[in-house]
Amino acid sequence: MKQEITFKELKNAGYKHKAISEEIQANLIARIKANEPIFEGLLGYEDTVIPQLKKALLAGHHINLLGLRGQAKTRIARSMVDLLDEYMPIVKGSEINDSPFVPISRYAKDLLAEHGDETPISWVHRSERFFEKLATPDVNVSDLIGDIDPIKAATLKLPYSDERVLHYGMIPRANRSIFVINELPDLQARIQVSLFNILQEGDVQIRGFQLRMPLDIQFVFTANPEDYTNRGSIVTPLKDRIGSQIFTHYPKSIALARQITEQEAKVAEEDKSAIKIPNLAKDLLEEVAFAARNSEYVDAKSGVSARLTISAMENLMAAAKLRLIETNAAQTTIRLVDFMSIIPSITGKIELVYEGEQEGADEVAKILIDNAIMTQFEDIFPLVPKLEKEGVKTTYTDVVNWFEDNFIELNYTDTDEEFYASINAVTPLNEIIKEYAADYSKEDKVFCKELILWALTINNKLDRSENSSAFTIDSAGFGKHFFR
Repeated sequence: MKQEITFKELKNAGYKHKAISEEIQANLIARIKANEPIFEGLLGYEDTVIPQLKKALLAGHHINLLGLRGQAKTRIARSMVDLLDEYMPIVKGSEINDSPFVPISRYAKDLLAEHGDETPISWVHRSERFFEKLATPDVNVSDLIGDIDPIKAATLKLPYSDERVLHYGMIPRANRSIFVINELPDLQARIQVSLFNILQEGDVQIRGFQLRMPLDIQFVFTANPEDYTNRGSIVTPLKDRIGSQIFTHYPKSIALARQITEQEAKVAEEDKSAIKIPNLAKDLLEEVAFAARNSEYVDAKSGVSARLTISAMENLMAAAKLRLIETNAAQTTIRLVDFMSIIPSITGKIELVYEGEQEGADEVAKILIDNAIMTQFEDIFPLVPKLEKEGVKTTYTDVVNWFEDNFIELNYTDTDEEFYASINAVTPLNEIIKEYAADYSKEDKVFCKELILWALTINNKLDRSENSSAFTIDSAGFGKHFFR
């Protein structure tokens, strides 16, 4: 916390007043020249969103971030706080962060007129210069702009036309700060209209009289394209006053999506050390989200949030942690069978179209896992032939034949040693792994064996059934198919 000083001391220290756009620009330029990261933790936007953000900020524009849910729009807005100066001087006691160099409220003007260079100056940290409002139907003009306070008028014995009887709303209190309105289309049109003059001319109109108050605010709006038709729209004159509209997007590769999930998922360090996650398991988790974004059962306009895989990773780790608790083991490894635990993370994060509603949310989640498994399987192993010629051996013939006289049971609660023993009993899998996955780690090789068995059940070469604690895999025709 910086010590209070006088206006004279502030001037003698060489402080120069800057508009917030100039402040952001100066700090942005300094970071660019020093080759420092501009927006921490924004993965995948280095060549798309971030260059556009830099240009918009250098242009001094208000910004609208347009994108589907879970595309880090709010994170972008919040990270802009780091481009503000660490401390900002204000006239002490000002409700709206008056600059002593350019006071705009009656309170600050009167105080400066009375005390001059001896006017007390306090400091505001940049963390207190970020204001955020979620647009909801109950937001009104009084909340955002302000209203006349009859108690103030009565106490001070002032008419309602006097500026001193005003109770400032959120926007005037965000003077010289960043103000974010999330889900802008949800804001009623008449409320959006109240923002026109603030964005363009700086006028604040309250209860019939116009107050000239040139607020200095960096506005950031966020919007979801789905809202434009489902719930509302951004009125054209307001859209015209927003300098730059920047489109966000989902990660474009599995590797990038993995980085985001690992960065955002809340997993305790002790769990990370006790639970091994094969690389293929991490990739498969992201494949589920990619499958959802391309699924005929999922509403593409609504999007599939990056929070799906973050939540799914947390559920996956929780499933493994529960196994550690129940078996009293020290370590365990994530398995393909554990992926059934991510179903609640999927069903709560997707919007289904009519066909998906007919299938049911749980069934769609299983199909998405099914599709993700097949995508990963086909990246490593040959396709499973749909039709086989009699007497012609395929890559998977020996595996299928092994199950003519055998079956295996894969239990959620098996220790790693028990689980490995069960799956390694299918000896024909070893030759396939040796040929196509020889360079993989021990954990990934076991995961590959599960992939092969799952792919064969998905393609009806083997059968898979489930009870409350285990999957049973045996010869086709003897069990109940789990996925379809």
